[in-house]
Amino acid sequence: MKNTAISFARAGLRSARALGVAALALGLHAAQAQHAGHGAPAQAAAPKQTKERAPRPQLGTGAAFAPDGSLWMAALDDQGRLFVQTSHAQDKGWQWGAPRTLDTGTDRISADGENRPKLLFGPKGLVLVSYTQVLDKPFTGFIRMLRSTDGGKTFGPPATVHADRQIITHRFESIAFDAQGALHTVWIDKRDLETAPRVGSKSTYRGAAIYRNVSLDGGVTFGPDIKVADHSCECCRIALAQGPDGRVRALWRHVFEPNVRDHALAVLDVQGKSADIVRATEDGWRIDGCPHHGPALVAAQEGSHAVWFGIRQEGDATVAGVRYARLATDGRPEPGSVQRIPDARAEHADLQAQGSKVAVVWRSTDGATSTLKAWTSTDAGKTFRAQVLGQAEGDNDFPRLVRHGERMVVVWRNSKEVKIHDIGF
Repeated sequence: MKNTAISFARAGLRSARALGVAALALGLHAAQAQHAGHGAPAQAAAPKQTKERAPRPQLGTGAAFAPDGSLWMAALDDQGRLFVQTSHAQDKGWQWGAPRTLDTGTDRISADGENRPKLLFGPKGLVLVSYTQVLDKPFTGFIRMLRSTDGGKTFGPPATVHADRQIITHRFESIAFDAQGALHTVWIDKRDLETAPRVGSKSTYRGAAIYRNVSLDGGVTFGPDIKVADHSCECCRIALAQGPDGRVRALWRHVFEPNVRDHALAVLDVQGKSADIVRATEDGWRIDGCPHHGPALVAAQEGSHAVWFGIRQEGDATVAGVRYARLATDGRPEPGSVQRIPDARAEHADLQAQGSKVAVVWRSTDGATSTLKAWTSTDAGKTFRAQVLGQAEGDNDFPRLVRHGERMVVVWRNSKEVKIHDIGF
């Protein structure tokens, strides 16, 4: 297995801190916050000297293989500018070219954890880069897209992909082509929350919503905004994957009644019909808060492979963890296929598959040191073998697992370098 550490050509790049608190802690904190104020009488507390926190560096990185086998990444530099960089595998390992800054005007761009720039390659030299433009009001944004028709040599100006232009949440976008060449953009949207009735200061609407649109000309124009589902989680990434039938599947953390944060799957079409929502995980995690921890999805020979974080009952114990399962063609988990990754600190897993080969990668952190680990299978996910790929100190991004043909590569960025690991089976 090759392991190449590659320094940025642009010095001084900052990154998001290694999230020493796992998604479990985030979720439990949100749940515990509901009960604050109950218990022992409050006592007068001495004023605390608090140190002002530095802004969290943004390390969120998009990675993808181009049709020619070159590896691309899209990320922000230390000045908040969006850039792309390409790498080629050589005898001495992966070698990056110089980064190229893209013109995004005055847009402020989100590249923090679950909400990061995305790269997508299409036919005839088409390259798309999407991102969330950060607006002035907290937790608001527009989904923006850059488009190249010459293989990424030049890009046009950014365009907003959705018709709704309210200053509300349009964030956490994902993009994918189906087998017919239709471009699907899916995002988290709060327009329905904004208009829902309120009881006192609390809205009657659970979470946010999943919206999408379709472009039939490679991102030149977009169809109307279409609601996929009410009541999604607010800050978890959306996973998209083209299924064996060529249609795109979307997997997201859903808020099932009354506050169960399991996952839902929908098959997307190009006609704009409402998709049937299928419950894809059965953890039964009841929590009134968002764990900031979305799923990953990839096509199997039949159905899909999926990984996600959740808390579920296992015997007499309530167990948190990242889990893997095979999903049937209708999106429901195949009986007996659910397995918990053997790492209590596993978080933000990604996965890829090619034939009977399946790879899952994740970050495991103790707050200071992060370890990159992999779980590989050669029997379509029935059994797995664990591997340790590397470690990083301090700030680092979540690992991105990408595939070109039979080659699978992990792109893992920290504040000083980008580490690339070829997955071996």
